[in-house]
Amino acid sequence: MENIKVPKESNNQRIDKFLNDCLDESRSTIQAMLQDGSILVNDIQVKNNYKVKTDDEIIITEIEATEIELEAEDIPLDIVYQDDEIIIVNKDDNIVVHPGAGNTSGTLVNALLFHIKDFQAIKGEIRPGIVHRIDKETSGLLVVAKTPKALEILSDQMKEKKASRQYIALVDGVIPHNLGKVTAPIGRDPKNRQKMACVEGGKHAVTHFKVLQRYEAHTLIECTLETGRTHQIRVHMNYIGYPIYGDAKYGQRKTDTTHGQYLHAKTLGIYHPKTEEYMEFTSELPEYFQAKLDELAVD
Repeated sequence: MENIKVPKESNNQRIDKFLNDCLDESRSTIQAMLQDGSILVNDIQVKNNYKVKTDDEIIITEIEATEIELEAEDIPLDIVYQDDEIIIVNKDDNIVVHPGAGNTSGTLVNALLFHIKDFQAIKGEIRPGIVHRIDKETSGLLVVAKTPKALEILSDQMKEKKASRQYIALVDGVIPHNLGKVTAPIGRDPKNRQKMACVEGGKHAVTHFKVLQRYEAHTLIECTLETGRTHQIRVHMNYIGYPIYGDAKYGQRKTDTTHGQYLHAKTLGIYHPKTEEYMEFTSELPEYFQAKLDELAVD
């Protein structure tokens, strides 16, 4: 749940427009949430064209599982591993993980429906089988549960920090020390509601990093997540002055935004929900990422 107080400068804006500027959701998703009561104003359900007033209290809850018709789409999918319980996918950059209300196509879930025939966790849910997300422009590994029981077990592993996740990131600036740990709470940026930030009262967040390679003006690092907050690595690295290269949202300087942020979920370790065996998977950097590193090594 999230609460937003309407600032004076936003007085008399349409609520769907105001929230589109505040949240990391499409306007159609916001409109659907208003219609199903997932967004309330001063504890009252309002229409899409409601004009917000200064100091209105907007309460936002998670989108509930909804009976929706998701279509299978023939979208290329790199399946690293699968059995009756789980699927490990190596996600390309520039693909959204799951549908949102009012946005039910072109996502990883639509691709899974096409490629996987025994996807029990799909029934009627808007985020079927999704254990954890990675951002649209972030590439790499994620685990998807095929059954409701597997989803429950894997979600608990994420919450209890039993799963392991390592990312490779290229950042602006040269980090002088070899190891680092960022412990800073993350919440909605009060100055820009479309972004997350390290703020007092935010959710506890910890990121560990290790320098892999230094270049003239950049550093290649490996990040290990101790927690899993929205945009965590991107926010934490920006917070300490080394934003992810190519990150249009959190970057501090104009960089190549052809592929979005240069951030790759390289390693994923989980305990199998049925056998309890520890399983670890790795994936290679995307071609554009490796090409950038080769270019920097020559400079």
